[in-house]
Amino acid sequence: MLGACHHDCPDTCAWEVTVVDGVATKLKGNAEHPITRGTLCPKVNRFLDRVYDPDRLLTPLRRSGPKGSGAYEPISWDEAITEIATQMRRRIEAGRPESIAQFSFAGTQGLVQMGVMLDHLFDVVGASDIYREICGVTSWQGSADVLGRPFGIDPESMFQAKTIVLWGTNTRITNRHLWPTIEQARADGAHVIVVDPVRTDTAREADTFIQPRPGTDVALVLGMLHVIDRDGLTDPAWLEARTTGWDELRTSAARWTPQRASEACGVPAEQIEWLAHRMATVRPTAVRVLVGPEHREVGRDILRAVTMLPAVLGLFNELGGGLARSVQGWQYTALNMPLRSHKRPAFNMARLGEVLVAPKPSDPNIDMLFVHNSNPASVLPDQNRVIDGLQREDLFTVVIEQFMTDTARYADIIVPSTSQIEHLDLSYSWGHLYLALNQPAIEPAGESLPNSEIARRIATALGVDDDVLHMTDEEVIRDLLASDHPFLDGITYEGLASNGWARLNIPRDLRPHVDDVPSIPTGKMRLGTLEFRAGAETRLGDPTRAQRFPLELISRKQNPKFLNANYGGFPKHYASSGGPTLELDAVDALARGIASGDLVRIHNDRGSLTLVAEISEDLQPGLTSMPFGYWNRNSPEGRAVNALTNPALPDDDRGSAFFHETLVEVTRLSESPDIAR
Repeated sequence: MLGACHHDCPDTCAWEVTVVDGVATKLKGNAEHPITRGTLCPKVNRFLDRVYDPDRLLTPLRRSGPKGSGAYEPISWDEAITEIATQMRRRIEAGRPESIAQFSFAGTQGLVQMGVMLDHLFDVVGASDIYREICGVTSWQGSADVLGRPFGIDPESMFQAKTIVLWGTNTRITNRHLWPTIEQARADGAHVIVVDPVRTDTAREADTFIQPRPGTDVALVLGMLHVIDRDGLTDPAWLEARTTGWDELRTSAARWTPQRASEACGVPAEQIEWLAHRMATVRPTAVRVLVGPEHREVGRDILRAVTMLPAVLGLFNELGGGLARSVQGWQYTALNMPLRSHKRPAFNMARLGEVLVAPKPSDPNIDMLFVHNSNPASVLPDQNRVIDGLQREDLFTVVIEQFMTDTARYADIIVPSTSQIEHLDLSYSWGHLYLALNQPAIEPAGESLPNSEIARRIATALGVDDDVLHMTDEEVIRDLLASDHPFLDGITYEGLASNGWARLNIPRDLRPHVDDVPSIPTGKMRLGTLEFRAGAETRLGDPTRAQRFPLELISRKQNPKFLNANYGGFPKHYASSGGPTLELDAVDALARGIASGDLVRIHNDRGSLTLVAEISEDLQPGLTSMPFGYWNRNSPEGRAVNALTNPALPDDDRGSAFFHETLVEVTRLSESPDIAR
């Protein structure tokens, strides 16, 4: 049976499932798919283990012990739906539907099961919503500041590039199916450059590695723009016809000589000069950036600055050149995406702990939480307050899940959801231009149900009379495809069911931000003033705090079998160490008397963790790293990296929290507390 991976990943692989006597026996990448090319990633290669895991939740559950204890008793679906609907109706009839909060993200990225039905249910009810912006939106905002609608170039076109700059993205690990395209370009003479504060797996494979200090990308770009302007590397006709604000930008860059930029970002001045000349003169030049740089106070500034380089140099003018950030805009433009009401009270998802424990006067008073497609107790910053909030006895929490996650342990009702090979869905991608139809290969395990069916049953129990909430999954998908947009010409439900996937009908020679795009006006790219500033919780931004906590912590996706919280509770996916380790540079380790294998305490004012130290050549002095996504059971404290990370947000409550701007200290422990594995 043909289907597609559902994970929040740019690759959105197409797969094939072999079924024998109703049991899925093999899952492999679709060899005909131009991106998947027959291979899946290391984590998804074990996906059938997940489907048939003995710990999978297969029946609705009601809490029978204290919150967090994991004590539950099985109940019927009728009992679960009745209790959920009763709790919701009580709040609706009391005139406070906003006291119900829907919390979800991209735990599954198929459009139907990610949220079409549940989103509409909570729109109709009038429940509180969240801004789903801890990932991706800040990157979008920074690019949009320059490009308007920030349509990225087709990553498949990058095989034509002669210079490829991978900026803050670990392509070989987090976007592995793009790597063959990069290698194809390199075989034809392309030079691959990685810009990253960490020597990642991708950086080790690059032709040139440039290692700025964390969060100083804007200073690096300003130094490059100084060289570009000084050495006449621009096309005045392009700038006049396609951009605004060049005079203001060149004034900003005039003060940033390569020497000054080097002092700020740590990149040698001669390397800044070389990078500027290489990008400007050996073309086409493609700049690949995803979401890594955005998790900072200056994240939007960084994405805006990086986007300015292809705008100033006119890189979009050549096929294979330009900014390859995200193609989600192409997909959403093509599809008949359902309209959201946008009238519900909402708050940034990163503030869940604050809203539950110490809400602002403008926040809704939440006493019912409905979680699906997310594990907030693991993935959010301010972890201690998130868990404090989940422990509230007056908070009625419903979780749709497949396993007993950190969040599910605090639920009052847990209902089991189907896996990707057990339900129907339409998969889009933000990393390529192909849609895929995910068809169920096996019957749902146990009593599990698709998210969409759970929404329908709740709507029925509430007596909600709404046509959308009684559509079948196939009807929803057919509606998504019924946009009449030319990008969907020739793409039908029947065709997807037969072939599994289809490329959007976008000409391969279309150049975004140069050529006309149907229904999308092409405006001038906006340049303007650019300033470098340090984030508040950095060594440069807060020297006083840095005296107490002199190391900067980043939490990154680094193990190919693990990557994120979807697999954070599965030891088979862990790194060889068996659990999270804390990476330190040798200089910082020596100063603290720490050797690889030592137990250490990493701490700041938010919390502390006990971990095993690992001396790494990949970091730079002053920087320490811990993997993102491990569940809380993997430390003696029952917490993970987000007990430490910076939960601060932009003043407008939009965009990503500042995860990567976190100051900590690390000390060697003389005793050896048990480390959970």
